[in-house]
Amino acid sequence: MAQSIVPNVRKRPTIRDVAREAGVSYATVSRVLNGREWVSPEAVRTVREAIARTGYTANPHARSLATGKSGSIAFLLTEPQHLLFEDPNFSVLLRGVAQALSDRELTLILMIASTPEERNRTTAYLSGGHVDGVLLVSPHSGDPLLSHLVQAEVPIVACGRVLGYEQQISSVMADDRSGGRSAVEHLISKGCTRIATITGPQDMVGGVDRLQGYTDALFAHGLPVEPARIVPGDWGRASGAAAMRQLLDQAPDLDAVFAASDAMAAGALPVLREAGKDVPGDVRVVGFDDSGLAATLDPSLTTVRHPLDRISEEMVRLLTDVINGRTPLSITVPTTLVIRDSSPA
Repeated sequence: MAQSIVPNVRKRPTIRDVAREAGVSYATVSRVLNGREWVSPEAVRTVREAIARTGYTANPHARSLATGKSGSIAFLLTEPQHLLFEDPNFSVLLRGVAQALSDRELTLILMIASTPEERNRTTAYLSGGHVDGVLLVSPHSGDPLLSHLVQAEVPIVACGRVLGYEQQISSVMADDRSGGRSAVEHLISKGCTRIATITGPQDMVGGVDRLQGYTDALFAHGLPVEPARIVPGDWGRASGAAAMRQLLDQAPDLDAVFAASDAMAAGALPVLREAGKDVPGDVRVVGFDDSGLAATLDPSLTTVRHPLDRISEEMVRLLTDVINGRTPLSITVPTTLVIRDSSPA
């Protein structure tokens, strides 16, 4: 009679195996895996080492059934898709968020909602419980998507304060107003008195606050705020070039430009060159972001450092708090001025 041979299949490690290996309770392992509070750093380290030794991997379906959570977080960009690749800030933020979520064993879902059709699909998906929370990037005030998500009680943390939703939506942002003021203070300290600005969109808090920083600095030094020296942009390089042409037409005697993003400053520099303006000899230029772009420009760009690495970490940390029922709050991260050749010290 033929003898059946049963293969020696190694049993998949369980949470109880990890707890036994780590010498801690089942509950402690569960809290570590789910990112809960009240776990000491030593216990977290011990559990993670035990996970590595046992080869334990979480069963996402089982975890979802047990916790009522999907283990997925949406990175929601409310800008056209091409900006995800053209604007270095978005890629830096996405990379930082992806790492912070990976450290918590959470899955990243990238979503883009810039058209009405995309917004409708996004609202339906996010309201359907497919994600545990949303990391909202580049929110515009008045966007109906925001009210729909708030009404659906989807946990949200935004990159930048959301105008009109400060009490309902948590946020992490750079100190844009202080950063804008430091940029213009620097230009004034170098003898500039006819300072123009290319603003960000005025339906976004970053655009509003950086413009406020510009006017703060002028008022503080008794310099006039001239409407002809203020032209809006959309954060992008093309809008910076268009705004710079308009500024040269409206205020040809300007001696400095504060661009509210490095990309807009990058668009402004060749326009100044074409107009026969030397940078920094005739016109000093300061940007905002300190993206990878700033140091590669000719001349290299003096700019305000936007601490996106810190912001991405804080967004993920704050979102886990909101998911676990904590009260929404806002965090402001300080900026620093980085001096380069477009406006040297």
